[in-house]
Amino acid sequence: MSQRLKTDWILFAAVLVMVSFGLLMLYSASSVMAEKDEHLRSRWYFVLHQGEWAAASVVVMMMLKKTDYRKLKNPAAAFGAIGVTLVLLILVYIFDAESHRWLRIKGVGLQPSELAKPAMVVFLAFFVTWRARAINNGRYTLMPAALSVGMVIMAVVVPDLGTAVVLGIAAGVIFFVAGLEKRYCAMVAGIAILGVVVSIAVKPYRLARVVQFCDPKFKFVDKWDPTGKIKAQMQKSLATRDTNYQLEQSQIAVGSGGPVGMGIMNGKQKLYVPAAHTDFIYAVVGEETGLIGAFGLLIGFGVIFWRGLRAAWRMHDDFGRYLALGATVVVVVQGLINMSVVLGMGPTKGLPLPMISYGGSSLLSTLALLGILMNVSENAG
Repeated sequence: MSQRLKTDWILFAAVLVMVSFGLLMLYSASSVMAEKDEHLRSRWYFVLHQGEWAAASVVVMMMLKKTDYRKLKNPAAAFGAIGVTLVLLILVYIFDAESHRWLRIKGVGLQPSELAKPAMVVFLAFFVTWRARAINNGRYTLMPAALSVGMVIMAVVVPDLGTAVVLGIAAGVIFFVAGLEKRYCAMVAGIAILGVVVSIAVKPYRLARVVQFCDPKFKFVDKWDPTGKIKAQMQKSLATRDTNYQLEQSQIAVGSGGPVGMGIMNGKQKLYVPAAHTDFIYAVVGEETGLIGAFGLLIGFGVIFWRGLRAAWRMHDDFGRYLALGATVVVVVQGLINMSVVLGMGPTKGLPLPMISYGGSSLLSTLALLGILMNVSENAG
């Protein structure tokens, strides 16, 4: 009974509203496309599939909400989670040689990179708490942490740079709050930036997206590429990935929504925005619910941010504090990155909008993190 009385109703309500709103917007974004698809032939296909994942994810969230978070504070849970994640990330390279993203188990697709998020948060919270008195010891703490976190991020970064960046930011925040010295923070930041640069440089489409964002008309490229070969390759890569078209249609959708939007199901640009039901669903939100809906969704993430920081601030238990920080950073940072991309504030990157975009693995990992966050928030008082 005491657990019920201490429920963080603000956070709980915000999550349920966002999940419900996500299902509504998913139906609006995908129904016409699904009905016209000769293989699907049902406007309810995506929303019903997502609804099944939502039901299972809510069950997982409630289980984690009701299970004392301190039970995760043991080597078996922490190292087991990170170990299983690494195995899954290796298996995905074997069984999905094309995209390195999916594991298919009896018709159900799982993305190990998504499952890495709660696993990484639990591992980091335990490890940092375990080595709290020697957080700046290179051999005892920093090297093992760098090896463990680095292996996961390296396994994720090849198919999914966005998720790798989110994991890296979460790890950096937890270590910074734990008291990592500024010189080590600078070293880690430098290595991370170098890693991102290399990851972008080795993938032509990533490089083309960044160059196109920073230099839309390729004026700088023209100065250093008199033959035009580099420009031609970049434009070919952009055309293959529909980067320009996708971003342009997304911005048109958001702009056409105005203050109050065109109404649910009344949007037109969603028919022209690639991945409108997944990575660019925020464009549909902007078109159909306008500034009110788009800003309302931002407020939803703001509530999660507020309740997460509040829980971390009030916790006297370091393990609970780092769990709250990690879960909050992963969910909120991913949401902000997605919305920034849709609004043209960053290079195009395929990253789902938590609780809104279509994707079962994403929804499961997000609600698992939020279930842990609720548990910590309720114990924080």
